Amino acid sequence: MSELSHTDESGAVRMVHVGGKAHTEREATVEGLLQILPEHREALASLPKGDALTTAQVAGILGGKRCADLIPLCHPVPLDSLDVRIHLTSDGIHIQAIARTTAKTGVEMEAYSAVVVAGITLIDMLKGIDPNLVLTDVRLTKKTGGKTDWMRN
Repeated sequence: MSELSHTDESGAVRMVHVGGKAHTEREATVEGLLQILPEHREALASLPKGDALTTAQVAGILGGKRCADLIPLCHPVPLDSLDVRIHLTSDGIHIQAIARTTAKTGVEMEAYSAVVVAGITLIDMLKGIDPNLVLTDVRLTKKTGGKTDWMRN
């Protein structure tokens, strides 16, 4: 048996078989930071494309819902909820996604997709001010359900 779940013994790519697994409640939290310049912060209130934070929040939800269409080996996961939270901090724009499901496989990738799509939506809306934007520190902070629970220290 391979140590990597998405490869077989010979190293070939495969989709993980989840047929025999039980449906359990699962949750994943992912967060990231969009580093912005002072000019971006000032422009947020009057962008030609509209309310960037709300638009990014909705885009993040859509991105999480479409995860299996974007990442080839992900199973389509029925989301019980996907909460995308975006707020301005002293470091930039903090993005957090909390995905929940009752399924045979986890929702980490849906939460990752939500954060990244929200981040690149913000980049799209702010790049006209100055393209010097960096989406960084995208990371899983917590997961529950399945084989093991995990939390970043």
